[in-house]
Amino acid sequence: MQKPLEYTFRYIDKCNMCGSNTENHVVMGRRLNRSQGRKPQKKVGISTTVMRCPDCNLIYSNPMPVPKDIQAHYGIPPESYWKEHYFKPGNSDFLLEINKLKSLMNIKPGDKALDIGAGLGKSMIALEKAGFDAYGVEPSEPFYKRAIEKMGIKPDKIKLASVEDAEYPANYFDFVSFSVVLEHLYDPSGAMEKAMNWLKPDGIMHIEVPSSKWLIHKLVNFYYSITGTDYVANLSPMHIPFHLYEFALESFYKNSVKNKYEVVAHEYFVCPTHLPKSLDFILKPYMAKTKTGMTLTVWLRKKSV
Repeated sequence: MQKPLEYTFRYIDKCNMCGSNTENHVVMGRRLNRSQGRKPQKKVGISTTVMRCPDCNLIYSNPMPVPKDIQAHYGIPPESYWKEHYFKPGNSDFLLEINKLKSLMNIKPGDKALDIGAGLGKSMIALEKAGFDAYGVEPSEPFYKRAIEKMGIKPDKIKLASVEDAEYPANYFDFVSFSVVLEHLYDPSGAMEKAMNWLKPDGIMHIEVPSSKWLIHKLVNFYYSITGTDYVANLSPMHIPFHLYEFALESFYKNSVKNKYEVVAHEYFVCPTHLPKSLDFILKPYMAKTKTGMTLTVWLRKKSV
């Protein structure tokens, strides 16, 4: 069991993505601060309420648990996640994303790219190979140090900072990426607004987030319901991987009015099911066909006016 962390709890009165009043939102159930298993009602822990916005299908916890020390969440050595071979750039790193990006913009030598949540810097290296002048922001000190020491990222190209604290000139970047980042932020819409200011008019923003329509969560929630519990599988606000939100495509269409962008492309990815592999041959094709996979990727273009 994970060592308990200290939190304050912040009540949410408006949907972060579309701004609707949470008084009209749907209570889905409760989520423990630990892995729940088959019988979460038998486990000791702290729980928070999981809610869904009916206007844009954003899923979030309310109240929102806020750690007293953010490094207690994210200051974990990269070696605890990956083996030594991961600390080497590969030809497949960020390749799908770069190929998609090439269909949305003409990459010119010297175009600037920013990877928010750069981790070890592998996407930065791939962006450099694609022709970008690549920069990164990484809030975890252990990851920041490994990016420089093991991956060869130049210190002047990567900042040890959160997106909330980072500063760049307005209209500076041609491309900005939030890959598996927004779900960890307390104000994803605010982070997007800030990064949109750094992006040039007509520039492209890439976002990869957990989908609120993931089939596996729906199946687990159905199991919890028929076994008489009010728990849900969505989110993990108080344990690894510390997901605070799940997003729908509608979340970004609604948010586009506020943050002045247009959704130019989107994709769903099936990813692992975390269920017995014997079920994969049924579930994976079904998720691909119904667009109920684990991950949603959206591509946004900043409006020029």
